[in-house]
Amino acid sequence: MILIKNREEIEKMRKAGKLAAQLLDYIEPFVKAGVSTLYLNDLCEAFTQKHGAVSAPLNYGGFPKSICTSINDVVCHGIPSEKDILKEGDIVNVDVTLILDGYYGDTSRTFMIGTVDEKTKNLVNRTRNALYRGIDAVNPGKYLYEVGRAIEQYIGKFGYSIVRSYGGHGIGRNFHEEPHVLHHFSLENKIRLREGMTFTIEPMINMGKSYEVVTSSTDGWTVTTADGSISAQFEHTILVTSKGAEILTKA
Repeated sequence: MILIKNREEIEKMRKAGKLAAQLLDYIEPFVKAGVSTLYLNDLCEAFTQKHGAVSAPLNYGGFPKSICTSINDVVCHGIPSEKDILKEGDIVNVDVTLILDGYYGDTSRTFMIGTVDEKTKNLVNRTRNALYRGIDAVNPGKYLYEVGRAIEQYIGKFGYSIVRSYGGHGIGRNFHEEPHVLHHFSLENKIRLREGMTFTIEPMINMGKSYEVVTSSTDGWTVTTADGSISAQFEHTILVTSKGAEILTKA
């Protein structure tokens, strides 16, 4: 069942989304060569507590840390570690989700460490563009599959692949709600968009032509590209309005 948020719930989601965006703004200067992903995790946890919120990923389904840090060929759910030291030329997706006053704000960005090669820079910039293509496709009365169609039409011309095993999701009083949001065109997403719906759009784009991914048998969380290619991701929590989409996690 897709939950339609009322005015009070939407206002709470705005506050949670704003704080999540502020957290990414706060952590950005620390995302640089020589820094461990565990250090970033600990800074984010301290920021979250200071602002009266809770880190949603921590202990969610057994996830051991407060944020996800996915480096290079890691698609999503990378676990922060003192052994993972960022280096020049890396890219890393930092995915944060906060609970504030009972409601969730979920957002992520892919950061480039120092100077990255042109192919990687293009992937990151085009993945960001793809997110906004998807957001622009949100309109009440239209179908959710227009989001995936817009992303696929844009990304397809670059020879990249769109991860299909993971997608966006409804969000509100719960971390994951209906609907599941696909980032490619599929009639599975023939869901009429209604004002008051809230969900994430978070395309994961692989540089290689394969959208297949592999989940670590060691930690049960870390998802990597099957072909070893680089992967990038950007994410926003959005609200369907009478005019289109409002980005609740806009910086």
